[in-house]
Amino acid sequence: MTSLRGLIVTCAAGALSFGPLLAPCVFAQQTPSHGSSTTTQAAAPLTAAQLAARRGGPDTSIFAPLLLDPSNVYRSGSGAPGPKYWQQRADYDLAATLDTATKTVHGTMTLRYTNNSPDTLPLLWLQTEQNAFRPNSLAALILGAESGTVGETAGDLFDRVTQTVDGAEVTLTLEEHETVSKLMLARPVAPGQSVTVHVAWHFAVPPSGAGRMGRDGGLYEVAQWYPRVAVYDDLKGWNTEPYITNGEFYCEYGDFTLALTVPAGYIVAATGTLDNPRDVLTPTQISRLAKAATSEIPVAIVTAAELTNGQARPTTQGTLTWKFHATNVRDAAWAAAPNYQWDASSWRGILAQSFYRPSAAATWSDAADQARMSVQEYSERWFLYPYPQVSVVEGVAPGMEYPMLAMEANASTTQELYNVITHEVGHNWFPMIVGSNERVHFWQDEGLNTFINTFSEARRYPADGDQMQRAAKERAMVEQAMASNTDRPIETAPDRMGLHTVGLMEYYKTSVGLQLLRQEIVGPASFDAAFKTYIQRWAYRHPTPSDFYRTMENITGESLDWFFREWFVENPHFDQAVDSVQSHRVGDTAVVRVVYGNHARGVLPLRVRLTFNDKSTQEIVYPVQVWFMNSLRYTRTYQFVGKTVMRVDVDPERRFPDIDRTNNSWVAR
Repeated sequence: MTSLRGLIVTCAAGALSFGPLLAPCVFAQQTPSHGSSTTTQAAAPLTAAQLAARRGGPDTSIFAPLLLDPSNVYRSGSGAPGPKYWQQRADYDLAATLDTATKTVHGTMTLRYTNNSPDTLPLLWLQTEQNAFRPNSLAALILGAESGTVGETAGDLFDRVTQTVDGAEVTLTLEEHETVSKLMLARPVAPGQSVTVHVAWHFAVPPSGAGRMGRDGGLYEVAQWYPRVAVYDDLKGWNTEPYITNGEFYCEYGDFTLALTVPAGYIVAATGTLDNPRDVLTPTQISRLAKAATSEIPVAIVTAAELTNGQARPTTQGTLTWKFHATNVRDAAWAAAPNYQWDASSWRGILAQSFYRPSAAATWSDAADQARMSVQEYSERWFLYPYPQVSVVEGVAPGMEYPMLAMEANASTTQELYNVITHEVGHNWFPMIVGSNERVHFWQDEGLNTFINTFSEARRYPADGDQMQRAAKERAMVEQAMASNTDRPIETAPDRMGLHTVGLMEYYKTSVGLQLLRQEIVGPASFDAAFKTYIQRWAYRHPTPSDFYRTMENITGESLDWFFREWFVENPHFDQAVDSVQSHRVGDTAVVRVVYGNHARGVLPLRVRLTFNDKSTQEIVYPVQVWFMNSLRYTRTYQFVGKTVMRVDVDPERRFPDIDRTNNSWVAR
């Protein structure tokens, strides 16, 4: 449906105007005709919130202006980056050696950090997230034995940390604070200047890294593996929230090189483009990759037979170093196994690859095509995928995302696997392209991604329901949580929720809210234009919720403070009702007065169906602004010639959440 605007009203001056209902206006009187309705609305009494506002008190109504981050030269009131928006840059040269005997990664890093802020920085904060897996870590103390992912290793162990000063290496001291560590610089980095830091460290790979990495037999999935620099932004300076494993990541953008040394029998997938295929692949595999680069039909790069007969690797003796590079990404991760089958296909030159063990082949043989379709769907609908490849890897992580690399466990069915793959691939848009702070505003990546997943799932498996039918299933789950009072505000840090609540609120409730906004409030065309603009504005940048809210309002042209307040900031419930129906006849005309109720704080548009004695129906949609003057009751008087109203239903198609549907209907006795 289109946006519900342009409601005709007659004001005190007697002129017609278009806009939301404002006192002292009343609805225009219409001439009755057969099958038509006459509607009147008396000016409702002021609510307590409106009276308080007139007396100078705070407006606490659902329609009060939403308090957002102040706009300034860095972030504009329109939701776009301001004329002086700045962002730090972090470029990494990373090298790692996998020691399978000790299950340890030894790494070296050169970090070139560019200070684009107006501040001189005497120190850097680094994310040292392997420390979450130490015994008695903060994560272990909070999550306890239930997580099964903490207390497994000694965490990050640093061998050397230096800073380049005037061409010489100066030793630095790293002060560890759990999963962040403070690095005092030998020379502060001034605005517009850069600093180069070198680090050597090692860590034992945990068997189960909070569902985000780990190992299984000879397979390794390696992430949160290098000391990433924390984000320094215009909102709070250094962002040093601890890694407790529910909350995810907030990283700076830059260019990466990776040199990954593994046993020669291993096959590696990683963020970035493989730079030395002749060193680590056979000529046959190189030829197959070239074919896959122009084929939508998956091509087998490494087959199960080749894993068995020894032809999968150019050599099995010693080690091989796989080299990759990635441009303008916010992180890098990798996976390696001695028995990875490898398939690849492409869309518009973008390589879509899958890596999986033979034990998973029954479902994973379709994975490369699933990755390809996911890239195509999100590119065509929202924003063109900017990277040269995407890889999906099977392993111990049930589902986790990194730039150009998605980790998924095996699934019981191909369709179940697609739902996971398209979700993790979708994260390349949120937050890999649109780089929000996942540790604080989890919904800005998980919820927005879950929303776009409904389109992808419907495209791949249309027989199981279109996009709106899938959205309805999510809405039913959220409605049940509201009815049982187990819901929470979306704008809650994920580490303050249990895993089940995080999934329901940050993923599904966000998706349901965006579906409501798109279908019922601003209309699909207007929503899509605003959503695309948000991605374009904040690609490779760090948006906040305020930037999202403002962009959606400015591009749709709608005032949406009430919606963002009730759906993201607060946690009101929704309960629309038919409170009363009174009817009498004047000649052959039925005059029907209906009082619609809103029994909860949350407000939504009002969908009504009137059913008449001749079995005909009339559908009416009232915009949310009808609750402006009295958010508890809304009264309409209708006139129908030659008809009798037999039934009045609110939200008959169950398009809105509602915690009590027993009061949604009135039936004539």
